Amino acid sequence: MAEVDRLMVEEYHIYLIQMMENAGRNLARLALVRFLENQPDKQKIAVLCGSGGNGGGALVSARHLSNYGAEITVCLSKGYDRFSGIALHQLHILKAMGLEICEGECLADREFDLIIDGLIGYSLRGAPQGLIARMIEEANRHPAEVLALDIPSGLQANNGHPMKPTIHARATMTLALPKKGLYAESARSAVGELFLADISVPPGLYQRNFHRQVPDIFKQGEIVQLSM
Repeated sequence: MAEVDRLMVEEYHIYLIQMMENAGRNLARLALVRFLENQPDKQKIAVLCGSGGNGGGALVSARHLSNYGAEITVCLSKGYDRFSGIALHQLHILKAMGLEICEGECLADREFDLIIDGLIGYSLRGAPQGLIARMIEEANRHPAEVLALDIPSGLQANNGHPMKPTIHARATMTLALPKKGLYAESARSAVGELFLADISVPPGLYQRNFHRQVPDIFKQGEIVQLSM
């Protein structure tokens, strides 16, 4: 997937901000249909965000969900001043919108209808540590269901091994193509229901660069359910 991201930018001039927008918009749409029963008004949603691309996609979803009418609390894994690039751009948008933005553990003693996990993506290296680990543990203790973006934070994308701690999601929306580890038996309790979302990867990219014929997955829509 890292190579797909590179080829999207260098060969097709489809940039990260566009892919991030597609991911976040589809995540918000899945949250609306699967968890909010198409009734987002006054629903309370906590959006947990790391400072990388996964967090950026979650920040985009926060904007769309707020536009739908949900009440959003954004929980950052680092201080505002430690965000950079496109994730910082998305954060600036939410600040301008007046959304509640806090750092770290912000779930305790608060009611939420849904938690969105955008802390760590497929680039996980070793077990989550420090504040991110505490945020994962807090999300797992909270009674609200969790929707994870791309891969549950703490789960290894290649082999499905859950590090300690790992988010236990009710559903996961992965991007472009499913990561191998999502299908591992060891990943089942972390992944929950598995959905696949389009971020506008041209099918020819896979054929040209990986010699793989990918079917027209998104013919019926931008989000496809892969497993219950």
